[in-house]
Amino acid sequence: MAKAVKLADIAERVGVSIVTVSKALSGQKGVSESMRVRIQAVADELGYKQPGAYRRDLEESRRNRGYNLGVLVGDYYLGKYESFYSQMYQQFAARAGAKGNFCLLELVSSEQEKEVRVPMMIADNRIDGIVVIGKLSDDYLNMISDSGIPMVGVDFYTDDESLDSVISDSYFGGYRMTKYLIGKGHTQIAYVGTLGATTSINDRYMGYLKALNEHNIHPREDWIIEDRSPVDKILDPVEYIKLPEEMPTAFMCNSDQTAGMLINKLEVAGYRVPDDISVAAYDNFLPPGICDVRITSYDVDMKEMVKRAVSMITHKIAGENYKQGTYIVGGHVVEKESVLPRTNLA
Repeated sequence: MAKAVKLADIAERVGVSIVTVSKALSGQKGVSESMRVRIQAVADELGYKQPGAYRRDLEESRRNRGYNLGVLVGDYYLGKYESFYSQMYQQFAARAGAKGNFCLLELVSSEQEKEVRVPMMIADNRIDGIVVIGKLSDDYLNMISDSGIPMVGVDFYTDDESLDSVISDSYFGGYRMTKYLIGKGHTQIAYVGTLGATTSINDRYMGYLKALNEHNIHPREDWIIEDRSPVDKILDPVEYIKLPEEMPTAFMCNSDQTAGMLINKLEVAGYRVPDDISVAAYDNFLPPGICDVRITSYDVDMKEMVKRAVSMITHKIAGENYKQGTYIVGGHVVEKESVLPRTNLA
């Protein structure tokens, strides 16, 4: 069987980048007409088939064996501990595999993202559709979109209305958890999460603000605490998660992992959770080895998110009708042991 021609093969022959080849063959802007004609001629000479044509040629067999689904995740989202996204990928691969599809995971480094380097799965023409778990830069997402390969985002959205995505209800979850703390008598509540790092952190913060506003509680700038660099997005409890000089009675954290790191810092500083300070979070997913306190959190229905993402990308590849746009999955509060009523605090 002849080896499939890759975008990289065409790029090398013409002497341009893979991105330029991808744009030229998919009819995107940014390539001169003369260069587009030249690239197309080389592609025809080498026998290159665009993803859509390749899928049509193999459609009959694909109906039986499913699709090749690429999954992209920024490596900074994974880090030292098992992450929410690694768990999500495992569930996605299991769900997609049960439907007869094959999943290929590729991690995107900060350098690759900055340089807008084409993923190997696209350059090698190996996949029918792409699922991106966790927000990547707009330039990088645009590059993927320009390839013409169907794409779905998970746990983020952008200003591009053509991007289909599945997200948890971060806004309502942030609101609900803050209301939960207020209902326990807390009015001095800090928020932990670097604003601008992810859309999820921003949305949970907006929910936090709404809950404070409904109870005429004014947010304090010194109680908005960063947990990571807004550039590389890597959680860093050494450089970030700094305790304020005047302590609140409770913290609302953007994730359980952040909450666990915060609790460690509180304990080192001599505070007990929940006896002295209460901590609530979002995700209901705490990787083992971070802290021993069971954290009260907003549970994300990961199973439903994965189910929707698999359905959306396979329908999109097949050209079948599906609900386009952003699909929001709800959740609920799970009470554990990190929050006490204000009147019970020492």
